[in-house]
Amino acid sequence: MVRTPLTPWERERGERFGALLREARGDRSMVEVAAAAGVSAETLRKIETGRAPTPAFFTVAALSAALGVSLDELAAACAGTGDEDAPPLTA
Repeated sequence: MVRTPLTPWERERGERFGALLREARGDRSMVEVAAAAGVSAETLRKIETGRAPTPAFFTVAALSAALGVSLDELAAACAGTGDEDAPPLTA
């Protein structure tokens, strides 16, 4: 299976998400937060630098819990209009 390339908006959203995680991490080390979330430090590094702009939901949920930031806050901070031509999300 070939992944569809990310749009510029998706890449920008990933960078914004990474910056939010770095800010929430504060003075805590990357290794400390990654261990608390049960992910590798390299995974956290990739997310924070925008090299992994679409992390898995359970990775985001684990980081959210480890950092004490709600998923709603993360979603709101990273939301945007994006590609207006994209199909609407369905439930």
